[in-house]
Amino acid sequence: MKIENLDTKNKLIKRLRRIEGQVRGIQTMLEEERDCREIMQQLSAISSAIKSTSRTFFQNYAAMCLMEMEGVILSDKNPDQKVFNEKMLGEMIALLDKTP
Repeated sequence: MKIENLDTKNKLIKRLRRIEGQVRGIQTMLEEERDCREIMQQLSAISSAIKSTSRTFFQNYAAMCLMEMEGVILSDKNPDQKVFNEKMLGEMIALLDKTP
């Protein structure tokens, strides 16, 4: 499944580029032997940014999955769709377990 919402996709890319810059900044801080407290502060900021990005990604993924399943979750007339929906829910839960 792909991210179809271009606004969400662009926001995620922008956040990831910002995180990438923060990581490069920490590498520089280490090379310059900066104070450990400053480095920890930046690592904490990166951790928060990754969590926020993961939440945004998962929310978009969940919304897409739910839209696909809308109206057919309990359909007895289409057993293939029911199996697909159960598989999709399982994948969403597994992904949520991996989300930081």
